[in-house]
Amino acid sequence: MTTEIPMTAATASQHAAPPSATTIEVNGIAPIPDDERSASPLDLFRLIFGGANTFATVVLGTFPIVFGLSFWQGAASIVIGLLVGAALLAPMALFGARNGTNNAVSSSAHLGVHGRVVGSFLSLLTALAFFSISVWSSGDMLIGAAHRAIEIPENDISLAFGYGLFAVLVLVVCIYGFRFMLLVNKVAVVATTVLFVLGIAAFAGDFDSGYAGTATGALFWPAFVGAVLIVMSNPVSFGAFLGDWSRYIPRETPRSHLMLAAFGAQLATLIPFLFGLTTATIVATRQPELFAAGNYAGGLLAISPGWFMLPVCAIAVIGGLSTGTTSLYGTGLDFSSVFPRFSRVQATAFIGFWAIAFIFVGRFAIDVVTSISTFAVLIVVCTAPWMVVMMIGWYTRRGWYDSESLQVFNRRQHGGRYWFAHGWNWRAMGAWLISAGVGLMFVNLPGQFVGWLGNHANGIDLSIPISLGLAAILYLGALFVFPEPEDAYGPEGPALVPTGPAANHPIIGD
Repeated sequence: MTTEIPMTAATASQHAAPPSATTIEVNGIAPIPDDERSASPLDLFRLIFGGANTFATVVLGTFPIVFGLSFWQGAASIVIGLLVGAALLAPMALFGARNGTNNAVSSSAHLGVHGRVVGSFLSLLTALAFFSISVWSSGDMLIGAAHRAIEIPENDISLAFGYGLFAVLVLVVCIYGFRFMLLVNKVAVVATTVLFVLGIAAFAGDFDSGYAGTATGALFWPAFVGAVLIVMSNPVSFGAFLGDWSRYIPRETPRSHLMLAAFGAQLATLIPFLFGLTTATIVATRQPELFAAGNYAGGLLAISPGWFMLPVCAIAVIGGLSTGTTSLYGTGLDFSSVFPRFSRVQATAFIGFWAIAFIFVGRFAIDVVTSISTFAVLIVVCTAPWMVVMMIGWYTRRGWYDSESLQVFNRRQHGGRYWFAHGWNWRAMGAWLISAGVGLMFVNLPGQFVGWLGNHANGIDLSIPISLGLAAILYLGALFVFPEPEDAYGPEGPALVPTGPAANHPIIGD
């Protein structure tokens, strides 16, 4: 089996000039060649922040007020949720730069050659949910603002046009690939931030930091914890996708720089989160009927001054485009590895077609707009323990991976260092399955989804903390009681855990 040798400082400076943004990306999930890795941690920051600096995040920022918290309680829940979520997310940026491929492929080292489909499945569901949410929320805001500004009819036809416009633009960007997506997010980071700052001027006169909320007494802690977890779900939702972008960063890049880029990008989302929080207090005060009906978008448009309609349209277009691309791009990339007869472009077009179909059917035929938000939370509960398995795996492997063995599934081969038991590492798979299942039982989303054990903590949602902690205990315990084969580790051996006899599975097949 072969391993990759890190580049020296001399070769690191010899990267080829990156292709233009309008050149269609041909790279799939095979390791990115060293001379094509010309992205930087700053680019990673732009992609993560650009993908979250949108109305979809603004809506998440309204949840503390929806749950009945005061302004300052809501602000505290947002800060705590972001800090914890960003800390969990940051290590997920390491895998792409180390292995030159996406995180689902890298997960082969821990869940097994076949077990890596768990990451692909989670990526697909997460992308579908957040792509739909971004298109629906941005489309609603665009048509609503256009209706108020230039009296465009606000009906199913105009909404369908808005959704279609966003969906097609997102698909085009994703087909062109990484460089075009990076260009879009470079613009989105600056433009959307400026527009949100304009929002401060638009609503400053109506804002009251003394907004008291309604969650008092026994209602406070369920509301506060629920708000923290809602906020925390936003950074966690990026966990499966960071490798899609960091794979273009040189492998010798300091790990601290990669993690700081991911962590800092999530902290920067305080801008849209606090915009949602502050405007929610105004909507709740001035448009209580709309707020009580869950129509934050309509309430925001109702309280906005006329001159802010154009910035609202711009935020909707730019933000919807950046969020949609970060969701859809990675799914098309990974689909090409699960079904290798598809190129990255073909797989992206295929996934994009079905995602767009879901957006229209889900909005106009079966109306799953409300339930898709609940679905997104449930997917995050399942993704969190998968991330824990990956992070523990990185630590015990000392960040060492065999690139040839990681590509066994994609090349339709058998064997390799990560073959374990017929392609499944039951230690990691068992830890993930049990912790995700137990976490789902503790979900408490009143009126939406309450798990079997969801009411056993006085209404406090413990799903993510339990799934995170249980995954760490179960996986580490399995590594001690049932050690992995010695040849799953690098030349320096494992960190912390023991090893079993080498499995010596040769790579066979095409």
